[in-house]
Amino acid sequence: MTNKSISLIENKSQLIQYFNNGIKKDSNLRIGVEHEKFLFNKTDLKRINYDKIKKVFKILQEKGWEPQLEKDKLIGLKRESQKITTEPGFQYELSGAPLKNIHSVCSENSSHFSELEEIFKLVGITTSSIAYDPFNKITDIPKSPKERYKIMTAEMPKGGKYSLDMMYKTAGIQINYDYTSEEDFEKKFKVGNYLAPLTIALFANSPFNENKFSGYLSYRGKVWQETYRGGIMPIAFEKVSFEKYMDHAVNYPILFLKKSGKYYSPNGQTFKDFLNGNLNFLKGEKPTLEDFENHLSTIFTEIRLKQVIEFRSLDTCNFGCICNGPSFFTGLIYGSLDETYEIIKNWKKEEVMQAYLNSPKQGLNTLLNNKKLIDWAKIFLELSKEGLKKRNELNKSGKNETIYLKHVEEIIKNNKTRAEMMIEQFNKIKNLNFLVNHDENFSYSGF
Repeated sequence: MTNKSISLIENKSQLIQYFNNGIKKDSNLRIGVEHEKFLFNKTDLKRINYDKIKKVFKILQEKGWEPQLEKDKLIGLKRESQKITTEPGFQYELSGAPLKNIHSVCSENSSHFSELEEIFKLVGITTSSIAYDPFNKITDIPKSPKERYKIMTAEMPKGGKYSLDMMYKTAGIQINYDYTSEEDFEKKFKVGNYLAPLTIALFANSPFNENKFSGYLSYRGKVWQETYRGGIMPIAFEKVSFEKYMDHAVNYPILFLKKSGKYYSPNGQTFKDFLNGNLNFLKGEKPTLEDFENHLSTIFTEIRLKQVIEFRSLDTCNFGCICNGPSFFTGLIYGSLDETYEIIKNWKKEEVMQAYLNSPKQGLNTLLNNKKLIDWAKIFLELSKEGLKKRNELNKSGKNETIYLKHVEEIIKNNKTRAEMMIEQFNKIKNLNFLVNHDENFSYSGF
């Protein structure tokens, strides 16, 4: 990190090289999963505040997690290659280590959940792994003390009407994949973007808002579509290269800037202005690679490039089903990429975008390229299975990664998403108590 902070960017070729430096060998491909979940006070289902997350963090420190501070504020934890952070409304996120297979990804999440279970009981927290907070209004959600979130809270609503909903009321699963070349990046980038409608539909898990049905199966998907700097990048439908991605990224306005421990609010200037030394508030200064990385992390599109490709369209779900999305996409991305790319490469931009806009509400009934998404799901499930078999990553019992596709198989077989199962349950009992983990009640793992 030291080199990044002192190495000034003098020209665009350094930024293109940054992406080139992310290229991995086939033997070194890894999967990194980031999983967010909501934490509520057990007594009233209000979202937890800073004092309560601090209690959780302090107990975790006793278990070997190292504190991450911003000024004097405890804002996260680190242990080896794992990180724990919180989002603007204290959504809890585990950023897992880059791992070789889904067996390790599942094991990592399962171990961490066990670690948290006793702590949550101790401090009176209950959880829900639904992707949009179904209980609370934005005005009632406590706010993180992180400086960047204060700036974003003021700035984000100017560019998208659901931007604050995104920040405070959504939780997702992000899967990070490696690339082996510029051409390999382009295929994976296009597959992720073109399959965004299917991803939203298949993993829909957020149908409620303020204790009632929102009209959407993935309300989180809807919210992210109307978030500043969100959506599908238009360059996804063109010939894509590292240079094209870089050119697109530097033309986004700077959302916030951190220099010498101080945060600067945006004034509409772009990262390109910064590259040219033309920032009003830092006249003549040039950015570092760390500035560029921070800027890349403020682009909230469905698929995003850093030195990994980030798939960001999945609604979060509970620890029982968290292996499903990563296994489904790992089969496609690391096992059947060429076959998947052959299917999607001629899909038209207009059709993909229409399906993308329709999928949060219509789910698997959404039409894409003359087929319903449920039919595409069957096709890509088979390709994913083949890809996972080809990878032949075995657990201690000699089983490959296809064992984690069970939830996806059930959804496709019954043509019923987790969101639709939850709506049925809500219609039966007329309340949403089933969405949280009560010790005495059935666990949310059923969904």
